[in-house]
Amino acid sequence: MIESHSFSCDVLVAGGGMSGVGAALAAARRGVQVILCQDRPVLGGNASSEIRMHVVGSDQSGGRGSELETEARETGLIEEIRLENCVRNAQRSPSMFDLILYEKCRAEPNLQLMLNTTVLAADVADGIIQSITADRQSTEDRFTITAQIYIDATGDGRLGVEAGASFVEGRESTDQHGESLAPSEPDSMRLGSSLMFQARKHDHPIPFVAPDWARDFSEEDLHLRPHASTTGFYGDLNLEYGYWWIEWGGHLDTIKQNEEITDELLAIILGAWDHVKNGGDHGADNWALEWFGFVPGKRESRRFIGQYILTEKDVITSIPHHDAIAYGGWFIDTHPFMGVDASDEPPCRQHKVPLLYDIPLRTCVSADIENLMFVGRNMSATHIAFASTRVMATCMEMGQGVGVAAAYAVDKDLSPAELSSNESGIATIQQQLLEDDVFLIGIVNQDDQDLARRATVSSSSEQVNGAANNCIKGQTRSVHGSDGVAKERTSTGTHRWMSDPNVPLPAWLMLEWSEPIEPSRMQLIFDTGLHRVMTMSLADSYTKRMKWGVSQPETVRDYVIEVRVVGLWKEACCVEDNYQRRKVHPLDCGPIDAIRVRITAANGLDHARVCEVRVY
Repeated sequence: MIESHSFSCDVLVAGGGMSGVGAALAAARRGVQVILCQDRPVLGGNASSEIRMHVVGSDQSGGRGSELETEARETGLIEEIRLENCVRNAQRSPSMFDLILYEKCRAEPNLQLMLNTTVLAADVADGIIQSITADRQSTEDRFTITAQIYIDATGDGRLGVEAGASFVEGRESTDQHGESLAPSEPDSMRLGSSLMFQARKHDHPIPFVAPDWARDFSEEDLHLRPHASTTGFYGDLNLEYGYWWIEWGGHLDTIKQNEEITDELLAIILGAWDHVKNGGDHGADNWALEWFGFVPGKRESRRFIGQYILTEKDVITSIPHHDAIAYGGWFIDTHPFMGVDASDEPPCRQHKVPLLYDIPLRTCVSADIENLMFVGRNMSATHIAFASTRVMATCMEMGQGVGVAAAYAVDKDLSPAELSSNESGIATIQQQLLEDDVFLIGIVNQDDQDLARRATVSSSSEQVNGAANNCIKGQTRSVHGSDGVAKERTSTGTHRWMSDPNVPLPAWLMLEWSEPIEPSRMQLIFDTGLHRVMTMSLADSYTKRMKWGVSQPETVRDYVIEVRVVGLWKEACCVEDNYQRRKVHPLDCGPIDAIRVRITAANGLDHARVCEVRVY
């Protein structure tokens, strides 16, 4: 028997993939009441244990990375989660990653998590969503939820469609937006979906007999798709992770025909595995299937029409946007819409994106529903631009930007539609994102509340390219490399303090004020090796390119925060075994005139590195 319930909140987030989790956590941490509805039993979407795809982003899996020159990996919430997963999940368990996302949401007092709950209707009046209806079949409950702002992070755009928001599907033509990579005529084709598998190597041969409905593949069918046990997309890839190129269905309706696509993908997986096992020597005699998915990893369906549509030009030429809330940098990564049936086409074409580029807030605000925002693969972009923005680290960074913007709008009693034209509001949102360790191109810390900006900085030692004063200059990474940020939008330098490795640790960094201050908290941003790829993978060869299962060697491990009260130093905080990039410490010490961070150990380097110090 269905029971009805009513809830209210400030922000309703529909969809608990990486983008939805980012939006919900960011808004909740900014002090507003959030409800997150996820239609699955786990969070993470395509990254969850149900699907198991890589969370990749602007660093191009380490391809856009050079230490102290180009540090493109996303920070903020996605970095916090990746670092947590890296240290706590050395075994690379997909279910452990589910748990980490679940814990993050459960830990937020302002966030109500509703799993197995599907948004299925919206009540709209005069272009404003009044409430939504959601069902949880597992408990026979129906919910009516009212909010000030609604965020669609469902991927397929279920909430927005129910609200009547305009959207597009398929591919635009070259003429529509002046895109050289678009087809000459518009069509309904899109990127297909994938099912992943995992296999395990045993110490003896394991036979495999395919069901009679499995696909039949020849070596010629797969000649452009690496599938032997010694070759792969990431180098020497064994069979433990499966093939992302098991893709199909882009020529169909990826929403309405999803079950048909799933059935065919199962036939493709088992047929491909049958070929690997029984269709010649692929080094797979001792390998056996361990797991394969029944939930497709969907790449593309609906894309909403926002206040701005991101296009190929934005991505390729890195057009600056006044309302940037995130950045991108992944390739324009197009796939043949027929997937494996396009046997004479490579499984993807990764068109070069020269530099990091802005993602404006306007691409995440509905053009026709006043209080609707959206984030993730349903953002406002052409098919070609979407082919770059769709990857999950970029989507989660975008989600954090949307969450902070939504919280600001709630606090100021504004609609999302009003934000992009609110110059001071955009500036505040961007400064809040910087405080939360989100990198925005060309924007530096200008927070008047940050007392560190008024301090005199000194240190026990420093390197020529790592002066102590760097930690209050407002930028927390190097992006001046050839494939980083346009020269006119950044400055060269390491943008961090680095102690002299010739002077053994401990080392200290000190901030002094000419007049006493009464701080309430201190924030530190440490170096976590942003030039290096770091994302959970079940592919052993890919993981070998990372520092996985350990803290990042650049990161400060052990440190003490000391404050100077009437000429005497007093310990305020002691930290051991740190592995996170952003650390916030409450301070309750009364008037002081100096703060000193004394670093006794890093996680691998022979010197200390601090990217930023803030004091409030």
